[in-house]
Amino acid sequence: MANEITVAEKLKTLYQLQLIDAQIGEIEVLKGELPMEVSDLEDDIVGLETRLEKTVNNVKELQATMSRYVANIKEAEALKIKYKSQLDNVKNNREYEALTKELEMQDLDIQLAEKRIKQSKMDIAKQEESQANTEERLNKKKTDLEAKQVELNEIISKTEHEENALRAESNAAREHIEERLIKAYDKIRSSYRNGLAVVTVQRDSCGGCFNKIPPQVQLEISMRKKIIACEHCGRILVDDLILTGDKIAEHAEMGV
Repeated sequence: MANEITVAEKLKTLYQLQLIDAQIGEIEVLKGELPMEVSDLEDDIVGLETRLEKTVNNVKELQATMSRYVANIKEAEALKIKYKSQLDNVKNNREYEALTKELEMQDLDIQLAEKRIKQSKMDIAKQEESQANTEERLNKKKTDLEAKQVELNEIISKTEHEENALRAESNAAREHIEERLIKAYDKIRSSYRNGLAVVTVQRDSCGGCFNKIPPQVQLEISMRKKIIACEHCGRILVDDLILTGDKIAEHAEMGV
């Protein structure tokens, strides 16, 4: 008799835990994908901010490089002026050719610098375009995040007290269930989207997968002498009077 009571109480506590967790699940459904969406948006924002910082640094580096090319051109032009003035005082062909060669070298340096400046300007334009696109996306993500957070916070403010109370009830119920059963319960719950691990027999069928339960098995379930799982979905089965204090198990024990 003690074993029957123990099993019956285990089943009752398990089903009570299921009812509590189902209510928590309803609150989670109310939140929907918002927590995940908020988390994803936060990750996206971090990524975009990193990209934006890198782009800004790239622009600065390109601008610094272009400034060096501009300085090189000014230096080359100053040298050209110097060499041209020296041409007026050359004493022989060797000096004239040397100065002429230097002037040509400065012209080449100027052309190369101008080419690199042109390329730098193109690269800066691309980076600035990328920066503008990133800023636009970042601002949109921040706007979306703000809206999602407001929506989530509104739901949390309405449900937080109830959810905390339910979670406390769930934890309290778990303390009265042996670890082996809790592990099985949690494993079954994680296998199904609706989180149902303990279900009643409804219209001769499993309340989880709706497959028919043989009459003999239904009788065993109602007697609550052992924990019985649905052979189709693995959910723990209880009779629909598990919480109403019916006398079926007692009658079965007494041979009624």
